[in-house]
Amino acid sequence: MAHNTMPISVTHDKPKLVVPSIVTPHEIKHLSEIDDQGSTRFHVSVLMFYKYNSLMEGNDPAKIIKNGLSKTLVFYYPLAGRLIEGPNKKLMVNCNGEGVLFIEADANVELEKLGDSIKPPCPYMDLLLHNVPGSDGMIGCPLLLIQVTRFTCGGFAIGFRVNHTMMDAYGIKLFLNALSELIQGASTPSILPVWQRDILRARSPPCITCTHHEFDEQIESKIAWESIADKLIQQSFFFGNKEMEVIKNQLPPNYGCTEFELLVAFLWKCRTIALDLHPDEIVHLTYLINIRRKLLNFELPSGYYGNAFITPAAVSKAGLLCSNSLTYAVEMIKKLKDHMNEEYIKSVTDLIVIKGRPQLSKSWNFIISDNRSGGFDKFDFGWGEPIFGGVPKAVSLISFGVPVKNERGEKGILIAISLPPLAMKKFQEVVYNLTLRNMQGVNIISKM
Repeated sequence: MAHNTMPISVTHDKPKLVVPSIVTPHEIKHLSEIDDQGSTRFHVSVLMFYKYNSLMEGNDPAKIIKNGLSKTLVFYYPLAGRLIEGPNKKLMVNCNGEGVLFIEADANVELEKLGDSIKPPCPYMDLLLHNVPGSDGMIGCPLLLIQVTRFTCGGFAIGFRVNHTMMDAYGIKLFLNALSELIQGASTPSILPVWQRDILRARSPPCITCTHHEFDEQIESKIAWESIADKLIQQSFFFGNKEMEVIKNQLPPNYGCTEFELLVAFLWKCRTIALDLHPDEIVHLTYLINIRRKLLNFELPSGYYGNAFITPAAVSKAGLLCSNSLTYAVEMIKKLKDHMNEEYIKSVTDLIVIKGRPQLSKSWNFIISDNRSGGFDKFDFGWGEPIFGGVPKAVSLISFGVPVKNERGEKGILIAISLPPLAMKKFQEVVYNLTLRNMQGVNIISKM
């Protein structure tokens, strides 16, 4: 299902700095190695869309969220600070209370007129999350930007952009949950934030003890990818129960794997076929794994809002991945997850220090993050739950899985994929041929 993008205009007020509602500690806080690795040095965005609610008639969402933000920053005061850089590119937070950026805006359209285009890849992202000049750098820039855009119907959108070095999806979830609770009358968040970034620091001396394919870099492959990186387009694909059942039928009977493992394996294979690479070319799949409760001999505190994920990679020759059954790709992902343990976490943390905070491989790498448990479709600021909440688009190599309902109200997962135009056309054909040719309609959501 494709949808049309309607032209809209958005009027932005002058950006303001929102500071904590009371004086907070002025201090320097160190980030963990996981926080300030090379591949977290960008800003990650979330969009949430809320319908008009007659019970909130007369309440300005921008004013309410701005006031709630000021209260929330008392507890999450490092977010009101600025990053500084120490030796070996080590990032620290100068908790100086400068504040976060807040933008009020008004759109000239009713929310419902936007239809499915509010889902990834959202073509209005730049309007609903205005990039204030000079605000999106790493050092000395605001760590958080929030924009509230009112629609003519009384509905509104909240755009949330955060420096990824400060928090991951779970951390954003904690922050937004605190914001929701404080807006609705709580005096403190139900889960108090915990800094303790030293839990995930490197050993002394650091020592690499495992193989880390996620940082493998083949120069020719990297150059080949970078030569097409500025020509990428995005398209979103919906996978509900019917689609997943068709994909599952490509595995042996009673074969055990999770739904997301299966979907990732399928997408990796389809994407590699679409790129039409030489059979001996090495391709990567980087699979983001949350380490909060699974891999450490202890649990991180429930209020820990820093980055707590690792990025192991499976590698294969393109020809083997494309010619083998889907089981081949699924087995690679299962083995990848089976080998994850505390030693791997310590090893990758040490590698980040030893190798000067390298970025993840750009050698035909497909990076995917499961954001279904982010809860961005659940946050209630007084107007009820959003009609859509999640990461608004893929970020170059990185795709995100977000929970959505399709036009028939069926629950599923939506994945935005970035590819060059010709490869995208082939990817669409491959997905159709492998899953959807016997089903009515191709569940392709949008393209930009």
